[in-house]
Amino acid sequence: MTELTKGCSPHIADPAAIQLSLLQVHPRDNVLVVLQPLASGQALIDPWQEVQAKDDIQPGHKVALQLIKKGEAVIKYGYPIGVAQQDIPAGSWVHSHNLKTLLSDQIEYQYQGCEAEDFTFPTELPTHFMGYRRANGRVGTRNELWIVNTVGCVNRAAMKIAEKANQQFAGLTDGVFAYTHPFGCSQLGDDLNHTRAVLAGLMQNPNAGAVLVLGLGCENNQLAALLKACPELDQSRLRSFNAQQVEDELEQGLEAVAELVQLMQQDKRTECPVSDLVVGMKCGGSDGLSGLTANPLVGRMADLVCAAGGKVVLTETPEMFGAEQVLMSRAVNKTVFSDIVSLVNDFKQYFIDNNQPVYENPSPGNKAGGLTTLEEKSLGAIQKGGSAKVTQVIPYGALVQQQGLTLLQGPGNDAVSSTALAASGATLLLFTTGRGTPLGFPVPTVKISSNSDLAKRKPQWIDFDAGALLQQGQNAQDFSYQFFRELIDIASGKNTKNELSDNKEIAIWKNGVTL
Repeated sequence: MTELTKGCSPHIADPAAIQLSLLQVHPRDNVLVVLQPLASGQALIDPWQEVQAKDDIQPGHKVALQLIKKGEAVIKYGYPIGVAQQDIPAGSWVHSHNLKTLLSDQIEYQYQGCEAEDFTFPTELPTHFMGYRRANGRVGTRNELWIVNTVGCVNRAAMKIAEKANQQFAGLTDGVFAYTHPFGCSQLGDDLNHTRAVLAGLMQNPNAGAVLVLGLGCENNQLAALLKACPELDQSRLRSFNAQQVEDELEQGLEAVAELVQLMQQDKRTECPVSDLVVGMKCGGSDGLSGLTANPLVGRMADLVCAAGGKVVLTETPEMFGAEQVLMSRAVNKTVFSDIVSLVNDFKQYFIDNNQPVYENPSPGNKAGGLTTLEEKSLGAIQKGGSAKVTQVIPYGALVQQQGLTLLQGPGNDAVSSTALAASGATLLLFTTGRGTPLGFPVPTVKISSNSDLAKRKPQWIDFDAGALLQQGQNAQDFSYQFFRELIDIASGKNTKNELSDNKEIAIWKNGVTL
């Protein structure tokens, strides 16, 4: 595999300099990204007007800027995203038919120090939001009552309790929500531990002002063991029981909710520093513009939150493959570097153990949007982590503890990885998308479109249009500051589209046997 340049983060061109139809992301690139449909025979814009398009090429896809000979690297973001399978003449469409991945199995990495720089938080931006300070010092952006079930057998009971509670106690909290799942029974070992760890993480999320845990009684995921896995849970804000041990679980559940709602009346929003924010970063349904607009914008938010002393969490380990050395160059010390190496190699081994190639990605939707190889997708995906120092690596289901950028073990699946971010303690999720999705999760899920067409077609899904970065004359700093202020409003109580549509769910990583 070709080595990445030490210490460099992928470069994103200033939108103020973006041409209307083509973009060279980095000066080293030998491909351009098409921003408007390019017709065969059409000359490229200045300064590439000597090149003529040889194919019809759709927005988000790549056109060769020069002859790329068979076996030569195709460069985007300043890094190789694969190798030419055949000679690719200048002006040709570059995609799966003539570009292949360079990814391989586990490789050796060498620690060469931390190349990341510290940032100063801009004085013109807000330094506080209105949040809910919990007894353990953590701060929530919502004051909700969450119902968590130990096992799928009581899903319907949990949902009925939530439905009746929202009718009976409307307006007294930010809502009562049941986060159901099909697991907890017939699971063993690490598979059971994953389920328990994620549920415990959700129960300890500060957006839950109170928690009702509903068990059955005979499941592998025993209620007592789940509660023991929650050391940061405020016991005064917890109620729990097994349905097999009460006469009427709906009646018992509503009585427990009534007690908790009464306690939650004490909770008020107070002014909290941005350093109390925990922000999870996620992308789903990416297209060829995701790594140029939405992901870099979210990366700027990561840098701002980290500069303010807050916590940022980046997951989707497979979407680090091919770009992992960029993250390794930002490890705050050798221990964190070694943890990143283990994170990447262990996940590659997970693929290998299941007889799957490590490069089985991007998805069909990604490819339709212009992404060809996993290296290309990963170099765009890690933009969400900005340029901050990586201070911690945590396993799936663990709580984030360190300020700065944390890498969280997890798959790329949208629902599974987003749930893992909420379970790690994230109180806001920034979710970028180029294809669109209605998915939402337990904490406010801010949907950021990579292109303006999606924002116009799906206003009920999209909270912020990062595609506007491509408008001529747009200033990148002003645009990112505008988005940061929007996030402060959301953290302070402004509803996201997923909240308005009541689109909130969880998914748990199932990676073991079922009895």
